[in-house]
Amino acid sequence: MSDVTTETTAADRGRRKVRTGVVVSDAMDKTIVVRIDRQMRHPLYGKTVRRSSKLQAHDETNDAHVGDTVRVVETRPLSKSKRWRLVEIVERAK
Repeated sequence: MSDVTTETTAADRGRRKVRTGVVVSDAMDKTIVVRIDRQMRHPLYGKTVRRSSKLQAHDETNDAHVGDTVRVVETRPLSKSKRWRLVEIVERAK
């Protein structure tokens, strides 16, 4: 029975978070800043509120540019602030 619980926790631990956002800065070498937008309901008033968070992601080939919609995945710490890695560019900026 303990083997089953160990396997499920290991599988859950291996699942990485994936987020989609917009590149707001590509000034650094091999690093992009991605803004993740989300909408939530205000807990008391019920109004839809927009929230955003910015995260730094590793872009090995310096391929993403400002305005691009990108998909990033959680990874091991790559630097003091980088905990995400660029997976793909979903849509190029127009």
